[in-house]
Amino acid sequence: MHDLTGFQRDLLYVIAGADQPSGQNVKDEVEKYYSSEINHGRLYPNLDTLVDKEFVEKGELDQRTNYYAITGAGKERIQERREWEDQYIDI
Repeated sequence: MHDLTGFQRDLLYVIAGADQPSGQNVKDEVEKYYSSEINHGRLYPNLDTLVDKEFVEKGELDQRTNYYAITGAGKERIQERREWEDQYIDI
């Protein structure tokens, strides 16, 4: 995950932990964590980056709402990151 920003990693974790969340659902969850408003100009380009890297799949819930879902490659990246972290943290 070295090629992702911390914000993109957080988005990936939120998507992995939800069942096809909409962009608004992802935004709401990230805003809770950051305790601040995330604007659309920051959120959607970063979601698009995750889609472009094939870590996340984007689909349509309806004509106005997209959903996001973790892909196999996204799950692998999360697992790799957790293994890397585990070698430094013994909790």
